[in-house]
Amino acid sequence: MKKVEVAVIPAAGLGTRFLPASKAIPKEMLPIVDRPTIEYIVAEAKASGIKEVILVISDRKQAIIEHFKENTMLETMLREDSKPDLAALVNEMCDGIKITYVDQKYPGGLGHAILVTKPVIQDRPFVVLLGDDLVINDGGLPVTKQLINEYEKLGASILGVQEVAQSETSKYGIVDPVTSGNLTLIKGMVEKPISNPPSLKAVLGRYLFTADIFTALEAVPRVPGKELQLTSGIEILLKQAPVYAYTFTGFRYDVGDKFGFVKATIDFSLKHKEIAAKVEEYLKSLK
Repeated sequence: MKKVEVAVIPAAGLGTRFLPASKAIPKEMLPIVDRPTIEYIVAEAKASGIKEVILVISDRKQAIIEHFKENTMLETMLREDSKPDLAALVNEMCDGIKITYVDQKYPGGLGHAILVTKPVIQDRPFVVLLGDDLVINDGGLPVTKQLINEYEKLGASILGVQEVAQSETSKYGIVDPVTSGNLTLIKGMVEKPISNPPSLKAVLGRYLFTADIFTALEAVPRVPGKELQLTSGIEILLKQAPVYAYTFTGFRYDVGDKFGFVKATIDFSLKHKEIAAKVEEYLKSLK
C-alpha cells in the first residue's frame, strides 16, 4: 500500500462572499489574527505527515505563491534586528514540505480542481483539504491524520464526515451509509438534499482518495457551461470501488462564511498568547 504523502488544496475560487475584500486579495490570504487562512490548512497537512501540498490556484492568486516562497532577506533582517521569534515565523511553513502549484484556468467546479492535479499526483493516494473548512482538534490528531490512519487499515477512499442538524443538510453533501458508527461503507451520496436526506452525516471539507477518483471524474458526463461536481465523481467511484465515511473528531469553522470567519477569529484570539487576555477583557466589557 502506498503511503499518503500528498495533499490537494483547491484555492482558485473567486471568493465572492468576501467582496470587496477579495477583489484584490485572495480570500485564502485573509488573516485569522496574524496568519492567512490557507496557512492553517497547510499546517494541518504538514502536521499529518504530508510531504507535498498541491495548491490549485488561478492567475489571480499570485499572493499565495509569494506567501509560501522562502524569504531569506526578510528573515535575515529580523534576526539582525534582534527579532528571532518573528524571523522563525517567516519561513516556517516552507520547511520540510514541498509546495506545488497547479493552474485551474477556468472555474470548473471542485471536481475539475481535483482532476487538473492528475498529471502531478499520477497513481498516488492523496488527501483533499478545502480551505473554507478549518478544523481544529486541540490536543488530538489533525483530521487529515485521522483519515490517513483509517486508510492504512482499509486501503480505500474515505470521506470525512460529521453529523449536522436536519435543517442544515441542504448545505452539504450527505452520505448514504450502509451501517451506523464512526466508520461505515457508503452506498451513495446526495449533494445538498432539499428534503429526505439519506442521513445526517455531512462531508465537511476533508477527503482521502485513491487515484481511482481521477478515472471516475473523467467518466462524469460533461454538460457545457456546467461545473464538474466532485459528488458526481464519487457516485461513479462507488460503482468501481468501496468508499467509506469516517466521523472525524474536531471542531469545524466555516471560514468561507462571514460569521464563521469572525467566530474563528474570536476563538483564535482567545488562544493567542499575545492578545488573549486583552480580547477576553474586551469581550467581557461588551456585556
